[in-house]
Amino acid sequence: MKIILLFMLLMSGSVFAQQEPWQILKTVAYPGKQDDIFFVTRQLGWYINGAGYIYNTKDGGTTWAEQLHQPGTYFRSINFIDDKIGFAGNIGTDYFDGVTDPQPLYQTQDGGVTWTQIKDITDQDIKGICALDSLKSTYINAGHLETRTTIYGAGRVGGPAKLVISRDAGVTWKKYDLSNYTAMIQDVKFINESTGFICAGSDPDVTKAHAQILKTNDGGTTWKTVFMSSRPLEIIWKCTFPTDQVGYATVLNFDQTSAQKVVAKTIDGGETWQELPLAVDGRLQEFGIGFLDKDNGWVGAMDGVWRTRDGGASWLHEPVGHAINKIRVVKDSAGTSVFGIGVEVIKLEL
Repeated sequence: MKIILLFMLLMSGSVFAQQEPWQILKTVAYPGKQDDIFFVTRQLGWYINGAGYIYNTKDGGTTWAEQLHQPGTYFRSINFIDDKIGFAGNIGTDYFDGVTDPQPLYQTQDGGVTWTQIKDITDQDIKGICALDSLKSTYINAGHLETRTTIYGAGRVGGPAKLVISRDAGVTWKKYDLSNYTAMIQDVKFINESTGFICAGSDPDVTKAHAQILKTNDGGTTWKTVFMSSRPLEIIWKCTFPTDQVGYATVLNFDQTSAQKVVAKTIDGGETWQELPLAVDGRLQEFGIGFLDKDNGWVGAMDGVWRTRDGGASWLHEPVGHAINKIRVVKDSAGTSVFGIGVEVIKLEL
């Protein structure tokens, strides 16, 4: 009997060890889905929302301080390249009611204390920036090894499909019109200066749209479609690349009569993609996605997160948080923190 009891306790401990406890962080209540969160270290981070707020934490999310409230601006994305320089994207006018700010992109150079418009990309046809990405890379300059930071901004949901790139950490910008390739853009991810991906929808009318992934091999000048779903009422929402070869993307499906929901995965650097079953639930909507490595990751959904430990072959539902739109994995020598944002801000310590 003692042996059986010991075995049961060990098994119970093993099960609990597999279920890391998510925390719901104490933040200002918000009536809907908040869109983005970003950390430069496990302690220093920011989150934004559609009411024009930017919040900052210096203690890993235990406490938050309001840095900006700008009514009429719908902050959709945020990214920092260090503890001082950061960028915030606005969805722009003519999409959500109450949004009056037409300026697509803002920048801070003092850690979020003050924010200014980036006038280089102010243009009638760039309506909004739904996604931001940054890439640090090394290059040889006159025999010396140096580092440069490239910033990517893309949008927007519902169109038009535009991309902006700064190859000098936000000093100057170049604009790209992607309307010949796709209709709307929800996310952008570059794995090196040449290779990048766009999460898209093939039609501005979501009832006609198919989920689409674009890939560039020349730094964003030209693009090709590497994934297109066979079903309408779908768009690709977010993507992540835990390695240069392995990537995942959430397929946001609005058809409640389509019970099987899927995640897209590549194992060849984004050249080809396969659909992995996530769950059988017509009401399920996928949003954010983040991976610790090529096998361990999470998908944010309307009611909690879905966890995989085997590269998406199987998924386990963890009922924490609502409408988790973005998942960020932040590592340092002391450990790993996973942050998610939706209606609430959630955190997992590994």
